[in-house]
Amino acid sequence: MSEEIRKHRNVLVQLLERHANQSGVHKTDIPSLFFIRHLQVTEPVHRVYNPSLCFIAQGSKEVLLAQERYVYGPADYLISSMNVPVVGQVIHASNEVPFLSLKLEFTQNQILEVLNEYELPILTKENARRALFVGQMEASLLEAMVRLARLLDHPAEISFLAPLYIKEILFRLLQGPYGVALAQIAMEGSSTYRIRETIEQIIRHRDQPLRIESLAETARMSVSSFHRHFKEVTAMSPLQFQKQLRLQEARRLLLSESADAADVAFRVGYESPSQFSREYARLFGCPPRTDIKQLKEKYDVLRDANTF
Repeated sequence: MSEEIRKHRNVLVQLLERHANQSGVHKTDIPSLFFIRHLQVTEPVHRVYNPSLCFIAQGSKEVLLAQERYVYGPADYLISSMNVPVVGQVIHASNEVPFLSLKLEFTQNQILEVLNEYELPILTKENARRALFVGQMEASLLEAMVRLARLLDHPAEISFLAPLYIKEILFRLLQGPYGVALAQIAMEGSSTYRIRETIEQIIRHRDQPLRIESLAETARMSVSSFHRHFKEVTAMSPLQFQKQLRLQEARRLLLSESADAADVAFRVGYESPSQFSREYARLFGCPPRTDIKQLKEKYDVLRDANTF
């Protein structure tokens, strides 16, 4: 880590300590910017990553996409270029040195705006690329992130300056080693763009039967080509992708509502409650009732700890 990056990182640590003084995910006054703080190693958390840039100022984290493992820390950044179901876990954190990170969400339209405004040369015929990647942090990118985070100390300037700083951050990313992969999500006609369309379709209709032929038609690909490109982007088949979405939504419903597991199974698209229970236990480690009981007990402990 260079001295310049170390200096910018230390500034971010101070900002995160000040604006995220309790464990958890914190919304900021900049709508697309989130601060995260943890005082200990966390349990694996299943969630869908939105298109976003994640940077860790302190600590480290592991993210699983299907069977692929991504580990990153203060010298790196992680990008999710589209919506993908992952498992994330903080692997280095303590009371003395808490895990501190920020997440900046962005949209396809923001990427396209930067590409058009700066006339960045992008190849549309590139093969589809993985939707998740870890890059090595550069001083110019981190400096732009610091400027964005510093706006939280000057709220009156956010509405004018935040869009400019976010645009600069995306510009830096598009100029970096993964710029082509990131640009593809906004380039109509690219295979990545077409796979992104099918991912959004699966997410919108996750409780409906999966029709591969229809998805392949949406992607303007043959069925075999669609399968190959989809797995290249997500590291899983369309069916595996849908299954993770359904089970994550089921877990959310079971946690937030006093609903029966069989009822939730039907709501997320399962026809067989027994199949739902088997696949739920395979993903989360235990059957729905046991899993939800354990999660609620953990949340109660965390809530009580944060009241002192």
